[in-house]
Amino acid sequence: MLKRLSPLFALVALTATAQEAPALKQFMPSGVYLGAAVNQRVSDGADAADRAIVLKHFNSVTPENLLKWEAVHPKADSYNFEPADRYVEMGTAAGMFVVGHTLVWHQQTPRWVFQNEAGKPVDRETLLTRMHEHIKAVAGRYRGRIGGWDVVNEAFEDDGTLRQTGWSRCIGPDFIEKAFEFAHEADPNAQLYYNDFNLWKPAKRKAVEKLVASLKAKGIRIDAVGEQAHYNIAGPTLDEIEAVIMGLSAQGVKVALTELDMDVLPTSPDMWGADLSKQRALKTETDIYTNGLPDKEQKRLGEHYAGLFRLIKKHQAVFSRVTFWGVTDRNSWLNDFPIRGRVNYPLLWGRDGKPKPAFFAVMEALKQK
Repeated sequence: MLKRLSPLFALVALTATAQEAPALKQFMPSGVYLGAAVNQRVSDGADAADRAIVLKHFNSVTPENLLKWEAVHPKADSYNFEPADRYVEMGTAAGMFVVGHTLVWHQQTPRWVFQNEAGKPVDRETLLTRMHEHIKAVAGRYRGRIGGWDVVNEAFEDDGTLRQTGWSRCIGPDFIEKAFEFAHEADPNAQLYYNDFNLWKPAKRKAVEKLVASLKAKGIRIDAVGEQAHYNIAGPTLDEIEAVIMGLSAQGVKVALTELDMDVLPTSPDMWGADLSKQRALKTETDIYTNGLPDKEQKRLGEHYAGLFRLIKKHQAVFSRVTFWGVTDRNSWLNDFPIRGRVNYPLLWGRDGKPKPAFFAVMEALKQK
């Protein structure tokens, strides 16, 4: 459970609408962006309510899926840029810092990327060529409009070893540095990031610190490391999160929380990989707030978020960005992960589009001297 949290102030504006509440971005420390990950309905304008929240309260955007390989480059000989173009236009028109997510990842990447016509793994040079061409086409298209790229996503296991994927098996460990080299070539002015989860686990954090040191020693650009910050209301602790901030910033890069949300539902190791019958049982056991989050848990969530933002403010000199993964609880991916169909409450805006107690807790934490 998060530590060092003072009692939460009395929240008197719980019924305020998104329009009535002050813009949260104005309270952020100077130089630290406040971002939201947006889905296609938001960037296309179909979800006007969530879009209004984004345009008022945030000054940075990240696409949930539009720039992942399977979405933008589904076939070897074709790209689908139209949805991504609308996303970039939304952000640039609003004067936001636009983030590209993500160039190289082992998930949401089509099989053809790693295979030849016979369905066998391609050789190193073929895969490097495909990576190079993809990054050149995608990052190059948005040169000067996307301010920063998640270049490589989730390359390490929690124990600090290199994750075995099509990229690492075929190219080798240097696939990471090649991706950063190609991204810098495609847009020399864009910021470049490494992005991963569970960096509060020491072995994984040390592996990423070593990666950053290696890239910098070779003169390869890397500007920041993103901790995905898919946290649970039960942990990690503020001390564990602070260790991430201190360890990464010591390598001479900025730190970002890139996919922030706070799962309020019970979890179990059995949720991952469970068969359907087990998942049904787990859903019944853990989907405990179907009629709304109780006031006590609303307050608890607010206290956790307030503590986190106080920590961000404390280390504002090394932070570049804090991005929530989603806008309202209604559209959070955690309603369907790791078990589909649950009712979760991980963000600052509820299903009705109104700011929750956690919103005001964050605002007050940022306002404090």
